Amino acid sequence: MSMYHTTAQLRHNWPVVLLATLLAAGLAAPLASGAATSGFFLEVLLGGLMAGVLYSLVALGFVLIYKASGVFNFAQGAMVLFAALAAARLAEHMPLALAATLALLLMIAFAWLVERIVLRPLVNQSAVALLMATLGISTFLEGFGQALWGSAIYSINLGLSKEPMILGAQLFEGGILVSRDDLVATSVVGALVLVLGLFFQKTATGRALRAVADDHLAAQSIGIPLNRIWVIVWSVAGFVALVAGLVWGSKLGVQFSLSEVALKGLPVAILGGLTSVPGAIIGGLIIGVGEKFAEVFLGQALARWFHLQGGGIENWFAYVLVLAFLLVRPEGLFGERHIDRV
Repeated sequence: MSMYHTTAQLRHNWPVVLLATLLAAGLAAPLASGAATSGFFLEVLLGGLMAGVLYSLVALGFVLIYKASGVFNFAQGAMVLFAALAAARLAEHMPLALAATLALLLMIAFAWLVERIVLRPLVNQSAVALLMATLGISTFLEGFGQALWGSAIYSINLGLSKEPMILGAQLFEGGILVSRDDLVATSVVGALVLVLGLFFQKTATGRALRAVADDHLAAQSIGIPLNRIWVIVWSVAGFVALVAGLVWGSKLGVQFSLSEVALKGLPVAILGGLTSVPGAIIGGLIIGVGEKFAEVFLGQALARWFHLQGGGIENWFAYVLVLAFLLVRPEGLFGERHIDRV
């Protein structure tokens, strides 16, 4: 997709973008005026943006595989877990950089096996068959990861300072409290997201991937090797899973609940559109900001109005938002609209 088409989509979809933003962020924003200072409001906003960048990274894994092979990859969360487990356990015996490199090679080997054992025999099969295949891959990865690496909680030390820093103290009372490691990790992940976006927009391999996504048969007819493209895109998804696993593993510890956290990228991909790389980025930011605002502001309001305990909104907000959004625009923000003519 060219920059022209992306801009045209943005211009065409601006009412939908506005609606999603209002649903995700603006819903709770009016509650902030009587409950928080401007500095606290910006602190929550920044936290949501940082979380959204990580969601966007995982969502890219869903989008890339779906674009290249038409497979709705439910194994992406398990791939995050397996890559993080491999890096964490290998880092016990060697430097983290070497452990991460070996984990990446392991994910590339996994991509080759998936193409050879799963995708190649299922070419031109139904979407249900491919979906069940990814569910099988997910279950296998979780079980094999536990058998190979163990089921304990492991830590990953990225060498980043966890000391908080205060920004804008001269502008806001108390300033904006930001974690240094979150800020650095988000900057690195954000740069990676942009690089991946440019890779699929500007490079020959990226154009080949988009050609395969548009029409498998037409791409093969002009000499694009479908099997090699599948290996590449699953390898990139494995790399994305490794980076997400390292970042989340350093924050939460490497444990089996990590695969469920990584599945937060699923509603992001659906919101942005399963065929759109820019949609994955924008969808991640919308959901990241929306769930933080909902947890901090809307949760307090619900607890006050209905005498609830409050909390927990962050866990389900993304899924409810996407469910409501699908009723308005089933193809997502930037997904391709299919029109059946009779």
